[in-house]
Amino acid sequence: MKRVLIIGATSAIACATARQWAAQASEFFLVARNMDKLQQVAADLQARGASKVHCHTMDATQIEAHAPMLQACLAALGQIDIVLIAHGTLPDQKACEQDAGVALQEFANNGTSVIALLTVIANHMALQRCGTVAVISSVAGDRGRPSNYLYGAAKAAVSTFCEGLRARLFKVGVHLITIKPGFVDTPMTQGLKLPKALVVSPETVATLIVKHVDSKTNVLYAPRFWLLIMTIIKCVPQFIFKKLNL
Repeated sequence: MKRVLIIGATSAIACATARQWAAQASEFFLVARNMDKLQQVAADLQARGASKVHCHTMDATQIEAHAPMLQACLAALGQIDIVLIAHGTLPDQKACEQDAGVALQEFANNGTSVIALLTVIANHMALQRCGTVAVISSVAGDRGRPSNYLYGAAKAAVSTFCEGLRARLFKVGVHLITIKPGFVDTPMTQGLKLPKALVVSPETVATLIVKHVDSKTNVLYAPRFWLLIMTIIKCVPQFIFKKLNL
């Protein structure tokens, strides 16, 4: 039985992943902003085999709420085997370009709130000296594209932070996996014109997450073909890249 903390538990990828862990009779501490949605997810997980599900409401951008959330989680679970950090938003790039306040709020949603959470959680996991931390970043963080560079910058910050934190936690027996999905068919991407051949379901990403959490992969491109795509994109010279409509 796994004891699992999920932050952003009502997101499509988080729900799909939790369902697979529920089938293993895992116990959950679910965190999100909306209690009604949390309770719906909790009921679904219990129906799928979860041994117990605890719900906790929190806005991840409220940094002062992170430590109390972790204490509540520990009181409920006793020990944490897996942490999945899955919260975030897909910003309106044009709005971010026009309003610095919007830009900073979206950076907080996708970047600084994740870093703050990881800092609190990592300190506990280091004391615990076991467990896995899984963080959903994005392929968007691999290179700044004009269509979503605010989001990409936030995810790049998360990925770089995770790289250093992974090396720190490795020395005390804790593993950290950075997950970089590409295009996923979720409510967050509805309305976007995406190449259908590259779009996958949340369930596809969830299966990869569960597999690679168990195998202690360092960085997971989900699906793996995104590693090739992003390797090519990163190799495009800047004088050409800036002329592309990406």
